[in-house]
Amino acid sequence: MRLADTVLFPGFLGTTPPDWLRRRLGDGLAGAVLFSRNVDTPSQLAELTAALRAENPDVVVGIDEEAGEVTRLEARTGSSRPGNYALGVVDDEALTEAVARDVGWDLAAAGVTIDFAPAADVNSNADNPVIGLRSFGADPELVARHTAAWVRGLQSAGVAACAKHFPGHGDTAVDSHYSVPVVGASREDLDAVELRPFRAAIAEGVRSIMTGHLLVSAYDRESPATLSPHILTELLRRELGFEGMIITDGIEMAAVSGPFGIGGASARAVAAGADAICVGGEHADEAIVELIRDAIVDAVFEGWLPEERLADAAARVLALAAWRPARVAPLTREPVGLAAARRAIRVSRDDGSVLPIVVAPHVVELSPEMNLAIDKGMPWGVGEPLGKLLPGTTVTRLHEPELADGLPADVLTQAVDRPLVIVVRDAHRHAWQMDALAHLLARRPDGIVVEMGLPGRTDLGAVHVATHGAARVCGQAAAETLTGQVAAFS
Repeated sequence: MRLADTVLFPGFLGTTPPDWLRRRLGDGLAGAVLFSRNVDTPSQLAELTAALRAENPDVVVGIDEEAGEVTRLEARTGSSRPGNYALGVVDDEALTEAVARDVGWDLAAAGVTIDFAPAADVNSNADNPVIGLRSFGADPELVARHTAAWVRGLQSAGVAACAKHFPGHGDTAVDSHYSVPVVGASREDLDAVELRPFRAAIAEGVRSIMTGHLLVSAYDRESPATLSPHILTELLRRELGFEGMIITDGIEMAAVSGPFGIGGASARAVAAGADAICVGGEHADEAIVELIRDAIVDAVFEGWLPEERLADAAARVLALAAWRPARVAPLTREPVGLAAARRAIRVSRDDGSVLPIVVAPHVVELSPEMNLAIDKGMPWGVGEPLGKLLPGTTVTRLHEPELADGLPADVLTQAVDRPLVIVVRDAHRHAWQMDALAHLLARRPDGIVVEMGLPGRTDLGAVHVATHGAARVCGQAAAETLTGQVAAFS
């Protein structure tokens, strides 16, 4: 059934399209999803998308490019733009729009047609393991304003925006990659907090919304949002009036595939109101496409997925594929990423006796395990950019297992007669980081603390620097602040 092919957005391996993907695009497959494994250089990416388009001129090409910590374009180098949380701290909607437009220009030049961004989640739970810096903040009004600005900026560059993770992943303490997060708020609270940014995105004309694999008990006590007609059809379509394409978060994630398998979850998602199935983060071959396609076709023949619902889903995918917005390509481009990262820096506890650093320091970076949305091995930290400004800077990066028996003896000896800079990331969420930080500061109360995650305590260290992001550009902005190259907000 050709309609089943239309609603599938598979991923694939390699920096060129495999033969199976080319063949299926020619036979009616409407979309594909790119991951960092598919991206090498801008010219390579443009050639890849051109090859996809040669098989299907209207193919929808999607990617997760949130900027900041979740980047596919710059996974090898680290992002040249800060993420949402830093933009929320600055709270300049024009800046957020400019950053999103900058992302959009890069994506459009590469042949990408939809960006699975922005994250419209209100990060009201500081212990959230999967959203955090990906959110504009904890204030729903602020998140709504900046969600609308991001949508406006991205779509002005000719790339469809996709607000996520509906109806809001912010007030959770579980990662839906592994199990089902539960949102226990009342309908009234959801309307005032979680739904507010999605209303703003819809009002701004967002072309797509991505579902979250969340059990939202106020609307459905049994099925996560991705599989719930109460949430996708009754709430998102009828109550909020969204007419664009609804796409699932990665359908292989355990929160939905665990109970039903990938095929069963996909068919149930379409029946619930989803129009497109995103797959391929972990399963990226033709076999998974056939499995999902067969499950959808079987559901139609069995009668619990109406063919009219499948046809409606396919029509919404094709409507997005046909979207041809007017856009104005820039004659020149000003780099907005570094300027935004600089504006997000906040310095506290500085009495003027520690900064600026003029002697090459020793940097200790405490590196936590990141969630699956963030590419492993992506560059971050302050040590490398500090080394460019102060040659001779040395760096020790430590992970939790390496601290099982306490700090290595040579960590502090490397900092004798030199400034000590301690870099943490979401320290409030990781007891081992707080323990290591306390030990280091007990020996070196003049130590400088740089928090590159969500700032918890800002009363640690002789000086505390909050970057509000861990993108490469945030590390550069922090290094400039530490060495006095730029002034920071305090």
